Formats: sequence, structure tokens, C-alpha cells
Amino acid sequence: MVTRVFVEKRKGFDVEARHMMADLRQNLGLKAIEDLRILNRYDVSGLSGEEFEAAARTILSEPNVDNVYDENYKISSEYHVFATEFLPGQYDQRADSASQCVQLLTQGERPQVAYAKVIAVKGDLSEEEMDKIKNYIVNPVESRLASMEKPETLDMKIDVPADVKRVTGMISWSDEELREYYGTMGFAMTFEDLAFCRDYFRDEEHRDPSVTELCVIDTYWSDHCRHTTFLTRLNNIEIEKGKLSGAIEKALGEYFAAREELYKGKDKPVSLMDMAVIGAKYLKKHGMVDDLDESDEINACSIEVPVTIDGKTEQWLVQFKNETHNHPTEIEPFGGAATCLGGAIRDPLSGRAYVYQAMRVTGGGDPTVPFKDTMKGKLPTRKITTGAAAGYSSYGNQIGLATGQVTELYDPGYVAKRMEIGAVIGASPKANVKRFEPKPGDIIVLLGGATGRDGCGGATGSSKAHTLESIEVCGAEVQKGNPPTERKIQRLFRDPEVSTLIRRCNDFGAGGVCVAIGELAPGLEIDLNKVPKKYEGLDGTELAISESQERMAVVLDPKDVEKFRAKAQEENLDAQVVAIVTEEPRLKMEWRGDRVVDLSRAFLDTNGVTQNADAFITAPDETKNYRNAVPTCLENKSLDEAFAENLSRLEVCGQKGLSERFDASIGAGTVLMPFAGKYQLTPEDAMVAKIPLLTGETDDATAMAYGYIPGIARFSPFHGAAYA
Repeated sequence: MVTRVFVEKRKGFDVEARHMMADLRQNLGLKAIEDLRILNRYDVSGLSGEEFEAAARTILSEPNVDNVYDENYKISSEYHVFATEFLPGQYDQRADSASQCVQLLTQGERPQVAYAKVIAVKGDLSEEEMDKIKNYIVNPVESRLASMEKPETLDMKIDVPADVKRVTGMISWSDEELREYYGTMGFAMTFEDLAFCRDYFRDEEHRDPSVTELCVIDTYWSDHCRHTTFLTRLNNIEIEKGKLSGAIEKALGEYFAAREELYKGKDKPVSLMDMAVIGAKYLKKHGMVDDLDESDEINACSIEVPVTIDGKTEQWLVQFKNETHNHPTEIEPFGGAATCLGGAIRDPLSGRAYVYQAMRVTGGGDPTVPFKDTMKGKLPTRKITTGAAAGYSSYGNQIGLATGQVTELYDPGYVAKRMEIGAVIGASPKANVKRFEPKPGDIIVLLGGATGRDGCGGATGSSKAHTLESIEVCGAEVQKGNPPTERKIQRLFRDPEVSTLIRRCNDFGAGGVCVAIGELAPGLEIDLNKVPKKYEGLDGTELAISESQERMAVVLDPKDVEKFRAKAQEENLDAQVVAIVTEEPRLKMEWRGDRVVDLSRAFLDTNGVTQNADAFITAPDETKNYRNAVPTCLENKSLDEAFAENLSRLEVCGQKGLSERFDASIGAGTVLMPFAGKYQLTPEDAMVAKIPLLTGETDDATAMAYGYIPGIARFSPFHGAAYA
């Protein structure tokens, strides 16, 4: 039986409703709105009447600030009422958290919970104006209008997925036939890559590929995973002549001189990637990078740092990582920005580092531009800006990560494509990080969250050129973050008894199972049937390529598997054996008794057809030196007038309100707070934090300072959310 309850903040605490009303009145120009109410609607099944009553009063609501109404409650006819919910298959953190908390309360089976937000608008509004409100609030990429009727069951309608198909006849297709197929699939790889695949299967495998194999290859070879743009071979580089082009010519000459010294005539392609890393290679060769930590694991930039603890010095690894989520934040601001931070955390975390500080630098268009002037095919700039800030801060505050710097740049250049960057720093004792080459017989455990359709195609999606239609088809590409689960992995990996068992680790970033597990060893047998799922109905291809924000693929010695799983269980984390390392250098995946992927490692490692290009560097215009540039609004004004006018420009606006959405004090390790000075109004130009030394058991007072909740932190799945 499904039971329904409505929860609404009392007057004075209804901050979200007040903000939404102001937003609609200001940005949609709907001054006729007199009042707006938001009710959180929960449908719950699997509880007795007494259990539901207890859950409604203690978990689904806060008695001191909420009004609770039963399912028979009717909103006044003066209000226009509608409800929104996430699309089927999208992760709903509120519903999931409620379900887990209710299970803790009842100590029984986990109930099913469905959530919807009910919005009631009062005012003399036409049907057209109400449609305008709904279209503004509902982002079709992630959500939809919900039915107002109570469902009879919360069970998802699941269709049994069909078997994975083979692309029959592909190895014999002509280029014309292949191009026709290429145009129907939405691949991120180029047509030349697909032709390369056809020839490989024809000449080496002597069979047609499966759809899953092509999707796996497309993921492996996406720009996101293989950095096609930066690894493109530059055959000719021409520099336009100008007064300032001499400096460019000199820099390019020094680059080629360094190549000559480092590569000694080797056929190393000239590329943007090589230009980016050659400085570090040069410094290393000359002994000027003596603290660099090198390994076969590619997790994050890592250096060795001596740390003195109680008079004893030990070596620690400090890891840095930055992540961009420009495209996901464009189409789904909250989820895109949240997973920007989650994605940045994942890499050093997979390197067994405890991530303790973050930085957020973003670029957006003018958020004050009226809704009616929004560029076609785009979400309103204000919606992107505010939604992204909410998403990033929500994830960071829940996981317990201090954000030391928050800066947003406003420029017309960011209107067509937003910039969303998250950067993090983590650390761990070097003794806690063991790195070994996986050997045949080693077991691979999938740790953390389950697989769903959100995240399918994230790597390939972010590698494509996007059009006005992109927003209609890219919804599944944006993952929904689950910070409490990543928080639990942070705690688990901080335990030396756990971290020292790990032979190698990879995060489930772009590419999902095929890349996260596929990159761990040359030879692998992956059983897709054992991959934990959020719900039934996923087919073999979806299981192979779906990303997940809070999962790790961990290589273990067979004798350590049960100990590792027991430790994971203490943190309420799922840990499933899904693969084994094999002698034969092939990537193999099985699903429902069918070998859906069987690819040569040598073929995958080619990264497809090498891209070639010529480069033309335009000469800088010496008249447009930024030091001499004066904004038009400041021309022909006195110093006093120009100073006052400059302070009113969006480009130099105060950002204290934005920064205060992000908690900079979590962990009690922040040295420089975001704002300093006598009145704490002066923005800092840097962020500084102490390396977190908390390890093993500690007293409750120290634990509280680090954001842990004494007594429940180790066992509760919500310690991150509880702190936030």
C-alpha cells in the first residue's frame, strides 16, 4: 500500500518558496503573483501505519519548522497547483536519503520512497502565464511535471531488455554503407575511426562487432578519455608576422630545442599535449623536480611532502586535481556542477588520498539579463549561474569539504559556453598507498554506488559538438551526485587496514565499467551480471558504459577480498566481485551468457586514427593590450566618477554572498578564510589549509572538529549529510 504525506515549511521558514516567488516576479515579469507555496510530497510503501507516522514526524519533517498534512489535504482553489519530479531513472537523493533513514528508524526492510515537489501559485494568472512558469521551473533534461494522483504502486515498470545485437554485415560494408550507419548512431568518434573498426573486425576478428563493442570503443576513444584534441599531430605551425610575434617564435623555438634534447630524434608527434608537459619533463631531466611522485596509476598530480607529527617526520603524498564540467552544467546546472566537484574528488580519492580542500572558478554570462533575452536553445543564464552554485555547494557541504576560494567571472564570451571548474587537494601517508602491477588471478571489486541510466554517454557526450537539439537528447549524460556515498568511500580509504590491501584503483569517471575496470590491467574478464543496479531493465551496453559518480574499481589479492568487503560493510558500502585479471591481453565482458565484448588490448590502445592538423597562430594586436584597455563606460569621466562607475560593474562586483554558500571551515584545517581584514570583507588571493592528520581512533571533540558525528559517524550512511 502507498501512503502519501505533504510537508511544508511554516511561514518565516519558507525561504525556498520566497526565493522562487521573487525569481518568477523579477525574471518572468509576473507581478500578479501574490503568494507561492512549496510542499514536499512523499509517497511511501512498505511501512505499517505506526512506522509511517513515526517516519513522517521525525524523518520526513522537522516538527519545529514544518507543517505536515496527510494525503487528503486539499490546497485552496485560489492557487494554481502543479508538481515536478525527476525523470524515471534519474537518481533522487532526497528520496534515497529518506528511504535509508526510515530503514535506520524501523530496523527492517528498506521502504520505497517517491518524491515530488508541489508548487502552488496564487494570483490572477492566465493559462499561458502558468505554462511560462512551468517551462521556467522544469528542466526537461532532468525533470518533468508529475501526476497529482497517488499511484497504486511505487514499483517501476520494467521491460526485460533485449539481447545485445550484432551489427550484421558491417565488415563487408562499403564506405557509403558505413557512412550511412555512422549518421544514425551519434558516435563521438570520427568516421575514420569507425572505418578503422570495420577493418579491424574484418582482418583480425573475422566477425561483425556487437553494438556494445562499438559503444565501448566509442567511449575509449572519445576526446574526454583519449584527449583527441590535445594529441592531434600538428604537421605545420605558421606564425603570423606582427610586432609581438617575435616572442611567440622564440617560445616555439625553445619548445623544439627541448624536444631535440629530450627525445633525441624519436618520432614523437608535435601536439598541444606535448607542449603542455614538455616543461615538466625538461625540469625532471635536469633534477629540478625531486618531489614528483610517479606511478603507473594515473589518478592525479602527486608530490611527496615531508610532514612532521609529534616530532617525527614522515613522507606524505599530496595530490592535486581539477575537473571541468562545462557541458553538463550547461544542460543541467545543479547536477553538472555537483558532479564537477564529485569528479574532481574521485581521482585523488582513487589514489587513496583524503580530499580536504576545494577551489571553484567559474565563468558565466550576465545573470541579470532578462529571461526573454535568453539565447535560443539555452537555459537562462541566471538559472545556470544560481543552479550551478547550489549544486557545487550542496555536494561540497554534504561530503564535508572546505571550499577555500570561490570566484565567478562574468563575460559575454561565456554566454555560449559556460566554464565550470572544480579543483581539489588531498593527502595521505605514503606508507598507506601500495601500488602493484595487477597479476593474473587478482580480483576486481566494484565498491560504492549502483549503476543507473544517468551517466550513460557522459564521456562521449562531452566530446561531441553540440547543437540546439542537444538539450533534448543529453539528459542521461548528466549524473546525479550522491555525496554521502563518496563520503563513506573517503572514510573507508582513510583506514590503513583498507588502503594497504589495494593493489590498484580506478574511479568510475567517464566511461563507466568499460574504462574504470578496463584500464586496470591488459587482460580482464568482466561479469556484467554482477554489476549492482539501481533498478532492473538495464541492458548489457548500458551496464558497460554507464558512469557512476561514487564508485571505485579496486584490484585485490584473492586472499584479501573478504576482509575488504567486511570493512566496506562497516561503512555501509556495497562491494561486489565483478571481474578477474587474466593472462590473455583482451578485454572481455559477459552478460546473460553472451560474450558482448571481446577486444584486443593492442587494438584499444591504438586510440583510433591519429588526427592531423596544421596550426596558424595569429599575431597579437598590440593596440589591444589589456593593461591599457578602458571599459567604454569609464571613458571621459573624472577619477571619482570612474571609480564609482567601476565599482558598479558586474565584472568587479562583490561575491561574498556567492562565497558564503560554500562552507570554508569544514574540517577545522582552513588557515586562510575566503575573506579577511578587520571586517572580514577583503577577498583573499589564495587558499591555505593544514594537511589533515586525523587517522585511526580519536576522541569525540577532535572528531567533531573534523565533521564526524560521534557515535553514529562510522555506521550511519548519512554522516556527510548530517554534518551539512
